[in-house]
Amino acid sequence: MMFNEQTTYIGIDPTAGQRPLTYAALDGSLRLLALGQGGLNDILAFLAGQRQACAALCAPQRPNLGLLENAEFRARLNPPPRPGRWMGFRLAEYQLRLMKITCPQTPANEKDAPGWMRQGFALHRRLEGLGYKQYQPGEITPLCRLEVYPHASFSLWLKKAPLPKGTLEGRLQRQLVLFAENLRIPDPMDFFEEITRHRLLQGVLPQEKLYTSAELDALAAAFTAWLAANHPERLSLLGDPQEGQIAVPARVE
Repeated sequence: MMFNEQTTYIGIDPTAGQRPLTYAALDGSLRLLALGQGGLNDILAFLAGQRQACAALCAPQRPNLGLLENAEFRARLNPPPRPGRWMGFRLAEYQLRLMKITCPQTPANEKDAPGWMRQGFALHRRLEGLGYKQYQPGEITPLCRLEVYPHASFSLWLKKAPLPKGTLEGRLQRQLVLFAENLRIPDPMDFFEEITRHRLLQGVLPQEKLYTSAELDALAAAFTAWLAANHPERLSLLGDPQEGQIAVPARVE
């Protein structure tokens, strides 16, 4: 194990853009320590206060370095991209597409990136300044960070594309996946026990046992951080370390 029971595993989802970031924190036994929203400075203050932590960010580390535009680099890949294809993608994004997993394309210029992605770039830089080193399997460090992509994680855990994340059934499905992975969170099936005829007629559904899509993404990120520290054999790193790697669940055939 890289860390001990005092380690905090943190997932951060900036994909809401200008709205507050969503974050989740787990302890070494996968108990929920924190789940909520906060501004960039709030999140950084929380991260700065950790003595031993692994943080997973749902955003690229840096802009596209253009590795797939290099003919020699492309020729070394297996399979190599078809001529003229995937020129504007990071290697990790190309590899995800080979797995039939859709993903955002990271531009080469930061100013061309959407707001949530620029916020992710800034967060990676700030974490590096706080001493969070880039995760490497087997490397012992008290603070580390990694890039994750929850849609890919859920796709690989389910072995198929998950239901749309904004729908009720998509949220139930994702929470079931995390509950099955032994996170100490409410069993989403309890949601159905509180649905009554009266509630349905009034359009009032119980929400206290069911997390939002952003919270579920943050929880998936925090769990991936836990896997990175405790079970690196259950993860794969896609992409090139220089350009930015994405940690995803290892494929089990």
